[in-house]
Amino acid sequence: MLTELSIKNFAIIEELSLSFQEGLTVLTGETGAGKSIIIDAIQLLAGARGSVDFVRHGSNKAEIEGLFFIDHEKHPIYRVGKAYGIEISDEQIVLQRTITSSGKSICRVNSKLVTLAILREFGKTLIDIHSQHETQSLMDNEQHIDFLDLYLGDVMKDAKKDYQEIYYRLENLKKKYRSLNDNEQEMAQRLDLLQFQQQELTEAQLIPNEDRDLEEERNQLANYEKLHQSLSDAYFALYGEQHGLDLISQAQQSLQDGADLDPFIAEKLDSISNHYYMLEEITYDMRNYLDQLQYNPERLNEIEQRIDELNRLKRKYGPTVEEMLDYLGRVEEEMEQITNRESHLNTLVTEIDELEKDALLEADQLHHLRKQAAEHLTKDIYRELKDLYLEKTTFSIDFEDSAQRKLKLNGYDKILFRISTNVGEPLKDLTKIASGGELSRIMLALKKIFSKHQGITSVIFDEVDTGVSGRVAQAIAEKIQEISIESQVLCITHLPQVAAMADTHKFIQKKEKENRTFTSVIELNDKELIEELSRMITGTKLTDTAKDHAKEMLALADRFKKSN
Repeated sequence: MLTELSIKNFAIIEELSLSFQEGLTVLTGETGAGKSIIIDAIQLLAGARGSVDFVRHGSNKAEIEGLFFIDHEKHPIYRVGKAYGIEISDEQIVLQRTITSSGKSICRVNSKLVTLAILREFGKTLIDIHSQHETQSLMDNEQHIDFLDLYLGDVMKDAKKDYQEIYYRLENLKKKYRSLNDNEQEMAQRLDLLQFQQQELTEAQLIPNEDRDLEEERNQLANYEKLHQSLSDAYFALYGEQHGLDLISQAQQSLQDGADLDPFIAEKLDSISNHYYMLEEITYDMRNYLDQLQYNPERLNEIEQRIDELNRLKRKYGPTVEEMLDYLGRVEEEMEQITNRESHLNTLVTEIDELEKDALLEADQLHHLRKQAAEHLTKDIYRELKDLYLEKTTFSIDFEDSAQRKLKLNGYDKILFRISTNVGEPLKDLTKIASGGELSRIMLALKKIFSKHQGITSVIFDEVDTGVSGRVAQAIAEKIQEISIESQVLCITHLPQVAAMADTHKFIQKKEKENRTFTSVIELNDKELIEELSRMITGTKLTDTAKDHAKEMLALADRFKKSN
């Protein structure tokens, strides 16, 4: 859930820090006080496009920061974090967004700079914002199949995994077929290029690790004098006029007489003897290496030329000799495929036909599971719509294009949610519902069902109750409260019925100071809550009747919450 929100120099907000709790948090206040501005800030935090207009007048930048607490180890945010190399520890994640007065947007996730697109990937797993003026995921026809699959849970997840493994293999085979089946002129041109590359790499007579070995030999030849001097000095220090080994031998002989009398002397004699023979062996090795060490300017020149040739080839075929040899192998394989094109095409056709049959069997299983899920989901939606006084609404989950069985990433199904809110009217796409009040209720019904399946941390409703009243308003309030059981809900509302359901009520007000406008937020106590509900009921003047009504609404809301 969203636990902390910090906003600085954003629109009319100079500086604001908000803490949020689990359950339903309601935000109320006069029109223009800044309620929707807070939602705008959260939207930017979730990856919405920004504008320089959001920066408070006279400020260099607007800053928004949100701390989210992740209370489920299987939350999709962990998969997104792993995909982008961002560690999520202590079950917390911080999203940050800065918009400068020049229009530059800076995004961070857990203090790591990310692009806006990556921030959006994180945001959509944490926050789902719905208002009457925006098309959300449930209003996107392309995502209806994902919601139906989500409704099925792990059963569909496993089935889709099996299908998609085959589907990706099938697509790779089809890609190979298309590539090999290009027109003859392109194939001839491709074959000429491959033959040239093969000839160039073959004539180079590449040897594995040759580049590394040549670098070592060049380094030795180029530093011959320094190497020779270093070895010579060490050799003569041990075996030359300084008689290093002779002195160690004398020490060895000196200890010989006392070795039989004292264990300590015997131990040290043994140690010196071991080191003496070791140093003697090292001395012989250095002498032999000195004998082999030669300065050969002609060989150095050959090496330089060979390295230059390898570097030229590396720029074309790979950064190492091994990778160039691998490339040569791929060239020869592709040449063989083009040369024996017809045979390979026939083999690919056979493999594609067999794999397509397997994929269709798996896709049939997906279709069967979705058909079953559609029946249960439709019943659930009817039940939710009935609670929202849309009992005459007709809802259907249509399977378009299924008869054609054209394989796609999710099988061959195209799923569309269609609805009719008036008796006798034809079913229409969700996006074509005209009434804002009806749309809000349908969205609430769908969100009530899917909130527990989506894994969204915070669901935000921005005045979704506009245009409703009476018993419908009460039904909407109850449905929003039910959603808050599965997900944290933040709700901007003008309905006292919704506000009465709140677990936390924050009042937003606009003030003026030194000819500037400021937004402030306070969390209402019991007395203030009754007064705010009374104002929402009457619209203007507080009356004892309104206060009594507010108390009654709170009592009814409390009983409803306890019944859940």
